[in-house]
Amino acid sequence: MASTPLAAHISQQFDKELEDIRSKVLAMGGLVESHLAQVLDALGHGNAAIAESVAHADYKVNAFEVQIDEECTEILARRNAVARDLRLVLAVTKIITDLERVGDETEKIARMVLNLIENENPKSYYIGVLAMGHHVRRMLHDALDAFARMDSDAALTIAKEDPEVDREQDAAMRALITYMMEDPRSISRVLGVVLAVRAMERIGDHARNICEDVIYLVRGKDIRHISLEDAERALRAAE
Repeated sequence: MASTPLAAHISQQFDKELEDIRSKVLAMGGLVESHLAQVLDALGHGNAAIAESVAHADYKVNAFEVQIDEECTEILARRNAVARDLRLVLAVTKIITDLERVGDETEKIARMVLNLIENENPKSYYIGVLAMGHHVRRMLHDALDAFARMDSDAALTIAKEDPEVDREQDAAMRALITYMMEDPRSISRVLGVVLAVRAMERIGDHARNICEDVIYLVRGKDIRHISLEDAERALRAAE
């Protein structure tokens, strides 16, 4: 079954609390995605003002994480949650941790963008980073959409994109190494781009983690430490 609505509860207030948490997670995700999109725009157009704004906006993401985490703790303390509701709360606590880390990586990239602009690095240095960045941003968006729709099949499909991000990282790193070998004077400038590539790869990992949490939430299957092929077989067998 691809998607599942939230189960009905005797307590309408409990339903409201659970829906409120889901809504806040999506709002937090939207903020993180917006910051990432702005950083990519700043990188593509050399806009220092946008990069500066994002570099100092991570506190908003952190505030979301603290608020949602507190609400999850209160629900666990006050409510006698059934298995599915407990999975929702546990999945949410993991998802917001990944979103907060995406926010951290985005802040790092914003600061790297400022450095790239200041040092007037050739745009050819970070063409691969832009392509990779747009890919992981789409992954993040689609992972949050899968969470919003409680769609485990979509989550599995998105998680399968992670190896492609790794290949994009390898290609970008090869190009950057070539730049440094051809012109040793570029090493200090290119190193900042290398760090941005690594940050992008980690954002892809966090998007995959969110997909795994959606699968756990909807299907009750923990696929974190098995291959995606084995995970798909297990999910198909359980249908």
